[in-house]
Amino acid sequence: MSLKTRITEDMKNALRAHETARLGAIRLLLAAIKQREVDERIELDDTAIIGVIDKMLKQRKDSIEQYQKAKRQDLVDAEQFEVTVLSGYMPQQLSAIEIESIIAAAITESGAKSMQEMGKVMAIAKPKLAGRADMGEASKLIKAKLAG
Repeated sequence: MSLKTRITEDMKNALRAHETARLGAIRLLLAAIKQREVDERIELDDTAIIGVIDKMLKQRKDSIEQYQKAKRQDLVDAEQFEVTVLSGYMPQQLSAIEIESIIAAAITESGAKSMQEMGKVMAIAKPKLAGRADMGEASKLIKAKLAG
């Protein structure tokens, strides 16, 4: 079953169970997927859908940070619920050890020796880490390994 089909089925189940908050989060996700499909005139595959979900998760986490600064706990709770719903569609996250081994292999494969070659390492590591690790953290690890 494709990820999009699973999301649609979950929406139907939430509708039947009268779970309005969950239904709203799933509808937002489906709307974002549909928007991207219409904009690019393509049918999104699972990898592209994971990219959409990842973008939405980043937006939610940023919103949570802003709401906490504004002391709006009601909005923080709503955003955190959406994060839990969206996270359910992401692939299993890699452990820190797995991320480090992928990065080490990418550095070896690219033959990178300095910070100027970080782009080569990222090009190799990104497809293996996409959706399964925070790319900001991966970037920091690569910088640390190339600098030291």
